[in-house]
Amino acid sequence: MTDFARLLHADGPSPQHAAALQLYGRFVGDWDAEITAHGPDGTKHTAPGEIHFGWVLEGRAVQDVWIIPRPAGIPALPISGNWYGTTLRVYDPTIDAWRISWFDPGRCIFRQQIGRPRDADIVQEGTTEAGDLTRWSFTEVTEDFFHWLGEVKPATATDWRLVVDVRAKRRKG
Repeated sequence: MTDFARLLHADGPSPQHAAALQLYGRFVGDWDAEITAHGPDGTKHTAPGEIHFGWVLEGRAVQDVWIIPRPAGIPALPISGNWYGTTLRVYDPTIDAWRISWFDPGRCIFRQQIGRPRDADIVQEGTTEAGDLTRWSFTEVTEDFFHWLGEVKPATATDWRLVVDVRAKRRKG
């Protein structure tokens, strides 16, 4: 492991906010996913993907990598394109919430959101560069499964529109 990788990676959560860090820390590990992209006209396209979560920055943050579709290099998934991006999730005790940054350099998509628990779910909210609202939610979370919903609400719309639907299962072994 290089010094960079060794210094970025952490073995577990920082003891300072260990309980709060488990909101996303429970996802640490490797996941296989089924991704369905939803077009505004009702079309749907499904492809396999993979997601990897890990502790970083002395256990003060959770970082992930989303690779969709898997294997990399196959034609782009219609509607949403291919993803090869990372999210950095940092707990901020001053607002008792998570500051979230998503980076997908291949598609030039960058998002900032605030994440909080909402009942049994996790909801992340933000805006696009165009001013559309975004809502990304983790639902149906168990030790070995989660359902992730990516929604958008254009500034001129009254309703949320489902854009991407991800069902992830933890890899065994």
